[in-house]
Amino acid sequence: MDVFAWGVLPYVTLGLLIGGTVWRYRYDKFGWTTRSSELYESRLLRIASPLFHYGILVVVVGHAIGLVIPQSWTDAVGVSETLYHWGAGVFGMIAAIATIIGVALLIYRRRTTGPVFMATTANDKMMYLVLVCALIAGTFITLVGMADPHGPGVNYRETVGPWFRSIFLLRPDIDAMNDAPLRFHVHVLIGMLLFCLVPFTRLVHIFTAPVHYLFRPYIVYRSRDAQPAPGNRSTRRGWAPVGVKDRDR
Repeated sequence: MDVFAWGVLPYVTLGLLIGGTVWRYRYDKFGWTTRSSELYESRLLRIASPLFHYGILVVVVGHAIGLVIPQSWTDAVGVSETLYHWGAGVFGMIAAIATIIGVALLIYRRRTTGPVFMATTANDKMMYLVLVCALIAGTFITLVGMADPHGPGVNYRETVGPWFRSIFLLRPDIDAMNDAPLRFHVHVLIGMLLFCLVPFTRLVHIFTAPVHYLFRPYIVYRSRDAQPAPGNRSTRRGWAPVGVKDRDR
């Protein structure tokens, strides 16, 4: 069971994440969207969306730093384990609170706003359920770590971190993950399930960054060429662009 959970499931997750994303892009480009519901309700959305998105961004960056960067690297630059632990805990709790409040408002808005609720699919409900479970499990881990910073299994960079990095070396360190407490096992399993759902839900939009907006040209508006209007009425002079020659209008 341990071999399947920590040595097989990670590659199943990566396969579904990569293969599913490629499939979605090739065969469902028009569905590659968050299906925005701002048209139906915007007051709550203006509060909930930034809270959730900025909060989850900090959560993802924190996970990436903790799992990818070995403890030996931070020790080498003079960052003690105590300093790292409290820094990660404080920023992690702030991000977790913002994310949970944001997703709670989004769910409340989706449930209480008629048109938004009508546009909610079973796929959306499952996605929200798994996402909330992952957030609660991660927040619980942070709370336990801050309450007892020297407790057994708190330093995930000695267990979950080496296991995570070993996956990409094609040598999964199953023993390292086995040494982690149960709460980490639960959180990782929920996280893998969430990644499996990404290509098949609205979460797929995380792979779409509007980079082209930084480089796109300005939109140039030109009026139509002056032509006689049908009938006896003469053509009215419309919008006169500033700084554009007559031949370009």
